[in-house]
Amino acid sequence: MARWEFKLPEIGEAVSEGELVGWLVDVGQSVAEDQAICELMTDKATVTVTVPRRGVVLERRGKVGELVKVHEAIVVLDLDGASVGAPPVEAKPSAPAPAVSNGSSAPAAHAPSVQSAQMPTPAAPAVAVVSAPSGYFNEKPIATPATRKVARDLGVDLRSVTPSGEAGRVTRADVESFAAVGGSATAASVAIEAASSAVVRSSASPGSPASPALRTDRRVPFVGIRRKIAQKMQQSKNTAAHFTFVEECDASSLIALRNKLKPVAEKQGVKLTFLPFVVKAVVAALKRAPILNSTLDEASNELVYKGNIDIGIAASTDHGLMVPVLRDADKLSILDIAREIDRLANAAKNGKAKPDELSGSTFTITSLGQQGGLFATPVINFPEVGILGLHQIKEKPVVKNGQIVVGQVMLLSLSFDHRIVDGHIGAAFAYDVIRTLENPESLLLEMA
Repeated sequence: MARWEFKLPEIGEAVSEGELVGWLVDVGQSVAEDQAICELMTDKATVTVTVPRRGVVLERRGKVGELVKVHEAIVVLDLDGASVGAPPVEAKPSAPAPAVSNGSSAPAAHAPSVQSAQMPTPAAPAVAVVSAPSGYFNEKPIATPATRKVARDLGVDLRSVTPSGEAGRVTRADVESFAAVGGSATAASVAIEAASSAVVRSSASPGSPASPALRTDRRVPFVGIRRKIAQKMQQSKNTAAHFTFVEECDASSLIALRNKLKPVAEKQGVKLTFLPFVVKAVVAALKRAPILNSTLDEASNELVYKGNIDIGIAASTDHGLMVPVLRDADKLSILDIAREIDRLANAAKNGKAKPDELSGSTFTITSLGQQGGLFATPVINFPEVGILGLHQIKEKPVVKNGQIVVGQVMLLSLSFDHRIVDGHIGAAFAYDVIRTLENPESLLLEMA
């Protein structure tokens, strides 16, 4: 046996470790050269690690949620275990047997596979997992981010797609074929729900309600980006003294200007939304209130006024809330900002954003878009001292020149760190942004 340790290579500039968010291979499985073996997350960017040699996996070093250091062995291969010229063994993931609660306080046991499962003898019959009409179901399917996006776009439940790729990986072709024959996330959900209902009915005594013992909890590792977000949110709430200021903004003139410039932007291949105008208004206000573009160095007890204006744009992704950074926003035109926001948002949603594109902002803007709401209390993107929350533009009665008319109103919610920003300074900053948005022609003076 030729044992070979694969050590984690460099995974980014100045990156010394990453959090293990998922294994893509099992012990005993044959792997091909350059096959993906695991996924690591570093500073909110998830990277796929591939192995440069073929062999059979003898050991996996590291559990999901643990930190793995660069140049540290993460997997051990038997190089003699793979025949030269032979294709790697495709490990088809089998449906895990779900645990059945027997009413005790001990945690439910999960069988690793159908072949090795040793089911206990519960008081109630075991619940069989039923999937879409194909009959296949895997709770933890293996697929690339691109394949997962295709599945979302087609409304396909990846758990019900039979994989054909190496190591039991679901391919794009698998998803498209599944969708072509009518498979969908809805179909799988309906099938599973129907099966569960049937088991509950069969296990209940005649004339009595279904036994609550069949209800089981599902535990999912709290790792990766979701845990990073939680840690940063907790740090922000524990450290910054939050206060929130909410005010209305008449968006009528902003809508008119955006509609006027939209065709011009489209001719240049740019999708023009309201967000670039808001970025410009915020940049102009930050120049007049530089304390909102600062951070507190608690170690030296110094207030650091930033020499650059880098605006974070909060973006919702399948992995959680991420904040791509618009560098040197004060030096960009409205069209430049629109292009860069679109590029950064797509990179974040597709998992292709670089680590340096997801850190280092000096002020953040978060938009609830069409979900809107009345107002919110956004959490500061620590160590920044302020954040602006945008809400849906709605028709509301407003008073103009003594007359009640229908206005286009947008609510702005701004949170500040009260340790650094006094209430009147935060309010003045908010009204500065609002004045610019209500008179958007003034933004022409801010053009880069």
